[in-house]
Amino acid sequence: MTKPSLPELLHAAVTAVGGTERPGQAAMAEAVAEAVDDQSHLLVQAGTGTGKSLGYLVPALAHGERVVVATATLALQRQLVERDLPRTVDALHPLLRRRPQFAMLKGRSNYLCLHRLHEGVPQEEEEGLFDQFEAAAPSSKLGQDLLRMRDWADETETGDRDDLTPGVSDRAWAQISVSSRECLGATKCAYGAECFAEQARERAKLADVVVTNHALLAIDAIEGAPVLPSHEVLIVDEAHELVSRVTGVATGELTPGQVNRAVRRAAKLVNEKAADALQTASEGFERVMELALPGRLEEVPEDLGYALMALRDAARTVITALGSTRDKSVADEDAVRKQALASVETIHGVAERITQGSEYDVVWFERHDRFGASVRVAPLSVSGLLREKLFNERSVVLTSATLKLGGDFNGVGASLGLSPEGTAGDDIPQWKGLDVGSPFDYPKQGILYVARHLATPGREGSRTDMLDELAELVEAAGGRTLGLFSSMRAAQAAAEELRGRLEKPILLQGEETLGELIKNFAADPETCLFGTLSLWQGVDVPGASCQLVVMDRIPFPRPDDPLMSARQKAVEEAGGNGFMAVAATHAALLMAQGAGRLVRATGDKGVVAVLDPRLANARYGSYLRASLPDFWYTTDPNQARRSLAAIDAAAKADAK
Repeated sequence: MTKPSLPELLHAAVTAVGGTERPGQAAMAEAVAEAVDDQSHLLVQAGTGTGKSLGYLVPALAHGERVVVATATLALQRQLVERDLPRTVDALHPLLRRRPQFAMLKGRSNYLCLHRLHEGVPQEEEEGLFDQFEAAAPSSKLGQDLLRMRDWADETETGDRDDLTPGVSDRAWAQISVSSRECLGATKCAYGAECFAEQARERAKLADVVVTNHALLAIDAIEGAPVLPSHEVLIVDEAHELVSRVTGVATGELTPGQVNRAVRRAAKLVNEKAADALQTASEGFERVMELALPGRLEEVPEDLGYALMALRDAARTVITALGSTRDKSVADEDAVRKQALASVETIHGVAERITQGSEYDVVWFERHDRFGASVRVAPLSVSGLLREKLFNERSVVLTSATLKLGGDFNGVGASLGLSPEGTAGDDIPQWKGLDVGSPFDYPKQGILYVARHLATPGREGSRTDMLDELAELVEAAGGRTLGLFSSMRAAQAAAEELRGRLEKPILLQGEETLGELIKNFAADPETCLFGTLSLWQGVDVPGASCQLVVMDRIPFPRPDDPLMSARQKAVEEAGGNGFMAVAATHAALLMAQGAGRLVRATGDKGVVAVLDPRLANARYGSYLRASLPDFWYTTDPNQARRSLAAIDAAAKADAK
């Protein structure tokens, strides 16, 4: 029997999922197969509706070596494991004459911990553990969630938090989960043989395709201890998110509350002298943090430096003492000790990292209304880390609907540690970029309207002209509006203003869960949904409910964002254009994601309205516009309103 061709395999898979074959999908599959065979790297931009999941799954499954697929969102992980992979495997089985296995793998804290569930949570004030089920009032929300999770534990096969519906708060989940640092380890735990996290790892070791998330991929790269099974091919979907997810994993934080918890956890397990030293260091750190003002610390202030050195040294003493003392009066001492050790090691690690003061780190103070002050440390860039850890010894395919910014892939490539496309050299990872386009006819389906006549938005102050423009556009569209705002304050102000002016329902992010808001927005065409960052890339509402997408301003990072401004400054000091490399790239990525909310299906029509004249007038405007879908472009407000009114009338006629 001859080996089936890639087009045959793709045809079988597309038929099995009830999809339509697209030229872009076929081009993507060929390019992925080539990259995997050559052990080279590929950045592939595939617009919404291309069917990119099958575009990479089919060649990956056909290759036959183990593949890791890393995604940014839970929604895509579930889609792959529950829908795309089962159908694709079934369709390819007769052609490949083998049945590839697949599994999902997440970080340990995503799985129910049977030890925590049955033995209790380490008590912070007293020795030993306490039963969280007894401690929570049965009538409270926490108590009800805990009882529901206990019942769920008897039924679940995976112990995966995302399989628990409806979900529970982070506080409730923390009562029955552990981090990898707090885990006793399968061999020391009474429940090791039944452990859900261990079972997930075992399934992953046997699978041909392992579906995971960007965070676990980052941990695998940063920690040095492999979490993922060895693999020959890595596919990163939603790759535009990778840099921020890796940065998040590589960021350390210290707060007075966190240090106090560590002191309480360790106090009963070490000698009095070690416990007192950590307590004293904790109090010193708390005093410094009371005076902390938000912003970057170009140099660590003397008082903070002393406080952190005291914390570091006291934490090191406690870590040593925790390893040598035993106290039989503490119930289930191993679990209590492991949690104490985890929290003290975190404090030691972050304090040491800040006091050592690497030129490649950025340190800053942050203030939160509810949680008070924190000191944070993050890498100035993760490009070197990604270049070294990601592109060695395996073929990497990175894909997203938005990777080509300003007309090429080099901006995103640089953030991933890649040299410009086509650069040759012994130690330089070879890669190529491919844009397979979109099945949508953007110039006919959408209009990009830039409100050139408005005043340039300032840092503060109300934008009455922008709110007037917004109200007129929403009125012309008959509702049907997704409002994407650069800050929560701007979204709230717009919702308040328009609720007073228009007879349309205005939903606001934060007033309901995101899922509920999106469901209600999709259900009623007259409804508008206003919100901030997660809406820019998390909304998929095809059809007549979303025919106007509004961006209140170009989403540049805030000028006082410590990490972004430090990255910008570093590019400038190296002779580059910091604004274009950091701020404009950040804005282009978000705008491309935001504009992508408009056309989700071949019949969709509408307007993307940007209420910031800089997109038309500023020198960088053409770079940002080149990053957006190729919509028909206008700055004429009357044209935008007429088009919206016509689209609204057509939608109403279709609904009859």
